[in-house]
Amino acid sequence: MQKILFVCLGNICRSPLAEGIMLHLKQKNNLQLKIDSAGTANYHVNEAPDPRTIANAKKNGVDLSALRARQFQVTDFDGFDKIYVMDKNNLKNVLSLAKDQKHKEKVSLFLNSVYPGKDLEVPDPYYGNEKEFEDVFQLVYKACELYITNLHSSN
Repeated sequence: MQKILFVCLGNICRSPLAEGIMLHLKQKNNLQLKIDSAGTANYHVNEAPDPRTIANAKKNGVDLSALRARQFQVTDFDGFDKIYVMDKNNLKNVLSLAKDQKHKEKVSLFLNSVYPGKDLEVPDPYYGNEKEFEDVFQLVYKACELYITNLHSSN
């Protein structure tokens, strides 16, 4: 079973969105995956995702209400096969905690998993409006769907 961790800064917008979408697609496609999310900062530990993220996901048929923020831990390198970060700053932060090359090889920008080599970032909608939350939802949903398609084709 593949174990995937999504990481952003506070674990209240992008990474819980990716976690919730993947959980939704996991159930829909009857997949064997372990999925979680975390933030590099400890600003929101044990808090629910941002209310705007929850509302936008719900509008699109994805329930994030049970998710709670947590901070990325060094032990996550051993607990997950893939660690997908949402932007280059968080990529740098996670890689700085890696103990060895094996740990570093697990970490990449999430969108590189479906758009290889493009180094695209998932924009942070935190200071944005409803449209930006919707745009991020659509971007992450499409990336998660592509990820699952690629997973099926590699098996």
